Amino acid sequence: MLKRIVQLFFIITGGTLGIFFIPELIDLLDMQGVAFLEKSYIHALLGAVLFYILTFWVVDYVVDFIHWFEETLVKAPVTDVLFGSLGLILGLVVAYLVVLPLKSIQLQVVNTVLPIFLTLLLGYLGFQVGFKKRDELVNLFSIPARIGKKKAQEEEQETSAKKLKILDTSVIIDGRIADICQTGFLEGVIVIPQFVLEELQHIADSSDVLKRNRGRRGLDILNRIQKELAIKVEIYEGDFEEIQEVDSKLVKLAKLTSGVVVTNDFNLNKVCELQNVAVLNINDLANAVKPVVLPGEELNVLVIKDGKEHNQGVAYLDDGTMIVVEDGRDYIGKSIDVLVTSVLQTSAGRMIFAKPKLLEKAL
Repeated sequence: MLKRIVQLFFIITGGTLGIFFIPELIDLLDMQGVAFLEKSYIHALLGAVLFYILTFWVVDYVVDFIHWFEETLVKAPVTDVLFGSLGLILGLVVAYLVVLPLKSIQLQVVNTVLPIFLTLLLGYLGFQVGFKKRDELVNLFSIPARIGKKKAQEEEQETSAKKLKILDTSVIIDGRIADICQTGFLEGVIVIPQFVLEELQHIADSSDVLKRNRGRRGLDILNRIQKELAIKVEIYEGDFEEIQEVDSKLVKLAKLTSGVVVTNDFNLNKVCELQNVAVLNINDLANAVKPVVLPGEELNVLVIKDGKEHNQGVAYLDDGTMIVVEDGRDYIGKSIDVLVTSVLQTSAGRMIFAKPKLLEKAL
């Protein structure tokens, strides 16, 4: 349909230009003697035919440009489009006022070419000024009243505290998000994108038993959050078809909505930080509420397996924190007293390094 509209536009434009310019072309070629070429409708028909033939080469490029321009406008923020359009309108008005006196000048270049050039130039400049000065214009036209200023600030703070919380697949399957919501520590609206639901459904339908159980657990957690907890849950129906990865879609959605990504995925956490997207990692929350262990503190642990490095042993605290015991391989299956030497804490979790107290006494 769009292609036909473009072709019709070219035909009408060709017919109009034919009426004005083909007589001059006939005079230039010294063909005044041909009777049928002196008819105006013949000029229009010739121009329309020439431009219709031209569409076979250019119509696809014009249609692609229109589609690109449409996608750009749809994805652009409303304020950018609004103030850019206002700037464009103002530029066109100024161009009209400038071109108006030029009509009295009896010179064809000034009457035809110069008005078109000025209209395009001033329209472009008006759009650029409106687009780039949008923040200043917003501040100029939306000065709050003195009386309501304090209230507006309070509402803004409240809105900031209740930003959209966008859940990713890993944090839903993890399950702890439901307990966090139940305690009331997570405020605002919980957003579950449709593409995350589709990924959960795909995992739940997997032929692999482990994946299938994880997917079904995630769906059960969502059902609990939506039906049992006193928190607002919304489903985002949109999608970003040009983006394949779910994590990239989450980052894009958070940017568009100024929301916060909730995850326990270490890599997604880093991507959000690199792209200046707000992120809440529940592993950070879990680490923050774990008992503090300081270097030099004594612990009694059960060494259950060997570590990655030579002669290391691995133990775990009750909350799941890993303890790497230097020279602890010989104590596998035994409970021993250890001294904490250092603590490493990241978004992926907390790791404690220790050494057997028996060795310390021996030294």
